[in-house]
Amino acid sequence: MTGVSATYARGVSATEIGDWDAASRAVADAYFPHELTDLSGTDRPKLSLTTVDLGGVTLGRLHWGADIAIACDYPGAYEVNIPVTGRLESRGSHGETVSVPGQATVFRADTPSVITHWGATCSVLGVKFDREHLEREADRILGSPVRSKLELPDQLDLTGPASEWHGLVRALSEQLDGALEVVRNPVVGAQLAGAVTAAFVLAVAPQDGPAGPPRPGMIRRVLDALHDDPGRAWTSADMAELAGTSVRRLQEAFAHFVGRSPSACLLDIRLDRAHADLVAGAGAVTVADVAYRWGFSHPGRFAAAFKRRYGTTPAEVLRGR
Repeated sequence: MTGVSATYARGVSATEIGDWDAASRAVADAYFPHELTDLSGTDRPKLSLTTVDLGGVTLGRLHWGADIAIACDYPGAYEVNIPVTGRLESRGSHGETVSVPGQATVFRADTPSVITHWGATCSVLGVKFDREHLEREADRILGSPVRSKLELPDQLDLTGPASEWHGLVRALSEQLDGALEVVRNPVVGAQLAGAVTAAFVLAVAPQDGPAGPPRPGMIRRVLDALHDDPGRAWTSADMAELAGTSVRRLQEAFAHFVGRSPSACLLDIRLDRAHADLVAGAGAVTVADVAYRWGFSHPGRFAAAFKRRYGTTPAEVLRGR
């Protein structure tokens, strides 16, 4: 059986779809228009699909429950498919690729490719990067223009330099079973999309050449900006762009002059502001209000970081203890 899908709104969450046309549409909702071919000869698939659109990055889990093939041009976006179980076979302009757990297949934006065999036992963690988002962020993260020459491998070894990115994506995928509304929050989504993108670019981009001497001026610019607006959804790329350097160079400069990472400095600033608000807080102020005001997307993690810093909980400070 063959079905041709159309494009629909993103951010779909669906489970156990047993109709080929509906299954094809649901996958197009979250990812790409495509041509789907049933290789199993079954009347009904057993599609399990859960996705979330973070803004520029879509993350999802997908299991067809049948042997299928998919032809797609990947319009306007890159796709990275990570088999969690089973085997994924594909063919593109650079030849054949077979990925199993521990590997990922990379599909380039606006480039026709065919997944020649997606097995019935193959579950995939799929990460979609909007082309404009990934190429813009790569420019900022690497500190040099790459949009016309962003070169990605056909396959990633997830046990090598990409292991950190894989761990982050895996951890986020576990949230798909729970608080989707939290990760769909625009502030939280922007932070998560920035983290996923930065980790991916740093994993696949060539290593930087010899570093120039660290410059204290760029450190001061970043610290001043963090103090001025700590509640902003800062990403590593934002800070690097402000400093006029790459993410790697900025991290090295902070380590040299400050002895801490930019994100650790931002955490301290946010905790200081939150502590001051809690000390002064009264009436309708809640711990969650204060956490979100200062850029903490997860109240539980905020409370844990706060207690490590101050030896007490935010709730106790708010109550005046």
